[in-house]
Amino acid sequence: MNLFCEIPTPSRRALLATTGGLFAWAYLPKFARAADSRDPRLVVIVLRGALDGLSAVAPVGDPDYVGLHGPLALSLTGNTPAIPLDSFFALNPAMPVFARLYGAGQGAVVHAVATPYRERSHFDGQDVLESGFPGPGHVASGWLNRAISALPRGARVATRGGLGVGPTTPLVMRGSAPVLGWSPQTLPQPTEDLASRVLDLYRHRDPVLGEALLQGLAADKIAAGDMDNTPRGGFASAAGMRQAAQGAARLIAVDDGPRVAALAFDGWDTHANEGGATGRLAQLLGGLDGAFEEFERVLGSRWNDTAILVATEFGRTARINGTTGTDHGTGTVAFLAGGAIKGGRVIADWPGLKPDQLYENRDLAPTTDLRAVVKGVLADHLGLGGTVLANSVFPDSLDIKPMAGLIV
Repeated sequence: MNLFCEIPTPSRRALLATTGGLFAWAYLPKFARAADSRDPRLVVIVLRGALDGLSAVAPVGDPDYVGLHGPLALSLTGNTPAIPLDSFFALNPAMPVFARLYGAGQGAVVHAVATPYRERSHFDGQDVLESGFPGPGHVASGWLNRAISALPRGARVATRGGLGVGPTTPLVMRGSAPVLGWSPQTLPQPTEDLASRVLDLYRHRDPVLGEALLQGLAADKIAAGDMDNTPRGGFASAAGMRQAAQGAARLIAVDDGPRVAALAFDGWDTHANEGGATGRLAQLLGGLDGAFEEFERVLGSRWNDTAILVATEFGRTARINGTTGTDHGTGTVAFLAGGAIKGGRVIADWPGLKPDQLYENRDLAPTTDLRAVVKGVLADHLGLGGTVLANSVFPDSLDIKPMAGLIV
């Protein structure tokens, strides 16, 4: 178990460390439930390393696709055929859960999408993706935390703060709004006796930290539930993604838990031996698919009010390289899933894959700004207004209008 929580005014009381790898800045607010019956949840999953959108959701109807993407190209035939989404696009066969959600109107794809970043540095690309600023260098806070802070005081989502899943809080969730942190076990679990002794120590010497530890232990019990909390290879493995999603779903499902969560899955930098319908990329996509399944299963009836957004810092090259992989690119895909999503469609202003249609003669050209997608979800799912979205959540983005019709 790793627990941490960032609160507005950090001090020495914001850090608690005990043996066994336990860290906690625990904040579990308890407020009266709002009078309305709607209780939305929002989950943001960041895929770090850059996702090959052309092998995740393939434009099988584009005559130039196979020639460009070679052995990584998906096909509707063969031993591992892609799953048709419509007459033009097909899904990687490693994602049957998302295919089912798509068919039920609870999954959607936005293709040829990108942040405003046009260079090829992972660090800067992730900075732009998670900070919400139009350029790199803004690392103090993330757009998701600022969105929580911008909600009306007393709103159900705002009062319960956010959830950051991982060894450190993803940048997208850092900021002034309170954040509960949780991570699956990475070090040996402390015994009940050790936890009790440490809790007793801090209760006597530092009651504030003692209360933080108490709430952190309570949160971990909720997140862990009956899962086998054995380390699963981190967030770059299929099992690790599923495990992280399961714990996150348990925490955002409880009445007094956070309503907005951020997770970051690593390992998507597929320069060599990427694979298409099978191989490394397919294994990663299978892990993401398992995360969707865990959220749906654990949230139960709350799934109906849940929206999940999956995004990455940039895409990968349309042409493969000499090591049967792809290099850093531009346009890619974003996934939307959940009972609150108006799905069953691929949203794309398709740019084409002819040489003169590629960005810099190498990448899928972006035709949709990712900020428009995120703004659309935040506006229709959480109720944020256009001025707040353009000035506070995504600064200097007045010309980027929220994409309408993403939420049921």
